[in-house]
Amino acid sequence: MILITIFLQHKIDCVAHFAALKAVGESCKFPLQYYQNNITGTSILLEAMTETNCFNLVYSSSATVYGEPEFLPLTEDHPTGKCTSPYGKSKYFTEEILKDLCASDNRWNAISLRYFNPVGAHSSGRIGEDPNGEPNNLMPYISQVAVGRRPVLHVYGTDYPTKDGTGVRDYIHIVDLAMGHVRALDKLGSGEIRGFTAYNLGTGAGYSVLEMVNAFAEASGRQVPYEKCPRRPGDIAESYADATRAAESLNWRAEKGIKEMCADTWNWQQSNPNGYAASKL
Repeated sequence: MILITIFLQHKIDCVAHFAALKAVGESCKFPLQYYQNNITGTSILLEAMTETNCFNLVYSSSATVYGEPEFLPLTEDHPTGKCTSPYGKSKYFTEEILKDLCASDNRWNAISLRYFNPVGAHSSGRIGEDPNGEPNNLMPYISQVAVGRRPVLHVYGTDYPTKDGTGVRDYIHIVDLAMGHVRALDKLGSGEIRGFTAYNLGTGAGYSVLEMVNAFAEASGRQVPYEKCPRRPGDIAESYADATRAAESLNWRAEKGIKEMCADTWNWQQSNPNGYAASKL
């Protein structure tokens, strides 16, 4: 009812849907929370949109829909559904819901943006990532260790078949990711997209956990002590994108590299060593 009231009070042409729980390891511990929030929550949003005649959606999806890669780099044509975690399954199931919805009603148009690994902060240092509790993602954990907020980084899995035994991921600067959404909204507004379409948002380059640790140490001038730990459930060895479709269709490319990702994160973390709440005291 609250959602419908909001839609009726404002002329909304398109929705960008970001709201989801998003940690692979945590989803393996609390699967019901992930299915309830990510799938049921999205279904309620879609019902409210339908009732108020809003039929354009940009959806925050994930590269986890691909599961264990059959080939690299990952293209949008890679099979989806063999997910390794409830988080990935929740994103995959939601994409299937969107496909069915668009097929059933030609008024619906949805762009699913399959994120790889968003990191970084705004270069001003005013907007950054401040997780509640212990971070579930690599970059905020590294930055909190570097600033002295946490004593050590836990590196989960050092026996993967990768360059140094740690997991390899495609890290994308959050500003590049934001621009991907602007391009997707523009595309929907143009009327060129009909039905369901998916795009990868990534750089096409893979970096290991230890490469990220070393890059952050260089950017910050601080050492990042770490401990080797067993693999976490749901993690895979390697994942990085082929973002050609986004370049050709959305006129979007990632422009920022690993040095900017680390430098901008450190700039924000130095300005907010204990997070936003502490900075406002």
